[in-house]
Amino acid sequence: MSYASSDEIRGVLIQSGVERVLLPNATVAEMMSRVDVQPVQDAPHWLLGELAWHGWQVPLLSFAMLSGLGREAISTHNKVVVLKSLAGDPQRPYLALLTQSFPQLISVPRDGLLADASEETLPPTVHMRVLLGEHSALLPNLDALDAALASLPRVPASACP
Repeated sequence: MSYASSDEIRGVLIQSGVERVLLPNATVAEMMSRVDVQPVQDAPHWLLGELAWHGWQVPLLSFAMLSGLGREAISTHNKVVVLKSLAGDPQRPYLALLTQSFPQLISVPRDGLLADASEETLPPTVHMRVLLGEHSALLPNLDALDAALASLPRVPASACP
């Protein structure tokens, strides 16, 4: 059966710790590899550093560590997904998530995206668990990611080299 584009949800599937995370394609600004990450002093354990991107200092976070779903470390094999923030903050319009493999673009038929009915308690950074065929993925709560970043110090764009 063929689906019209309006019958599909386009997303980007990333690996974060032991979980797969489904990001809305509309929020993805860029996918990158081999990114130079600058450490941030006195940062929470889930803030892995910042990266310079198109004149912005973009916070790089570990979704798995922020959500309590595992540990991740920066290595030469990691990839980064830069997301448009939904908070509307003109000083921090982007955030980045670490992923262990190259992100996968997917199209899911609207009727193929099913909520997982398990009784599992999810962290506030997860909106819900969904089933994608035989596998599951987490839908992140993007507002909660923005809220976690809201208390961090801000670096103005002009300070970016």
